[in-house]
Amino acid sequence: MLIQPDKSLLLVIDVQDKLLPAVEAPQQLQEHCRWLLEIATFLKVPVLCTEQYPKGIGHTDARLRELVPADAIVEKNHFSCMSEPACSAAINARQPDQVILIGIEAHVCVLQSALELRQQGREVYVVADCIASRNPQDKALAIERMRQAGVHIVSREMVAFEWMQKAGTDSFRHISRNYLR
Repeated sequence: MLIQPDKSLLLVIDVQDKLLPAVEAPQQLQEHCRWLLEIATFLKVPVLCTEQYPKGIGHTDARLRELVPADAIVEKNHFSCMSEPACSAAINARQPDQVILIGIEAHVCVLQSALELRQQGREVYVVADCIASRNPQDKALAIERMRQAGVHIVSREMVAFEWMQKAGTDSFRHISRNYLR
């Protein structure tokens, strides 16, 4: 099954000021998440962003936050987005068949959100090069567990090309020129 731009939601999980520096390769993670966010914005794919306990961990990284509408940022205390009533309501209001997950930490909030979204019967895609944990082994174990649960593990380029669907369009030319070279 291919990712469809009109059926999907990009869910950015907890890429926050105090947590981002603690994960493996934080600058690379931020750049990869921004890359996919910019493409989602250009292609008009809906985006939702979560912040885990922002009073303690800070807000979404400024370079990402500038790409997300203020009303698309949801605070949460539960690790799983689907266990947090406001977050679950925001996701369900958008009615996505497919949810693409990026963010941190892979083995906590990303994992728990992915598993609960699968339990709801949604197609879930976790972008391996747009997730991180403090410990690389935790990320690897999270990917293995998600895969066993039926979550699709993909790369950011897979998502972008599936959203674009074909070459020869203005969208393809723009993304090819600005993101694929």
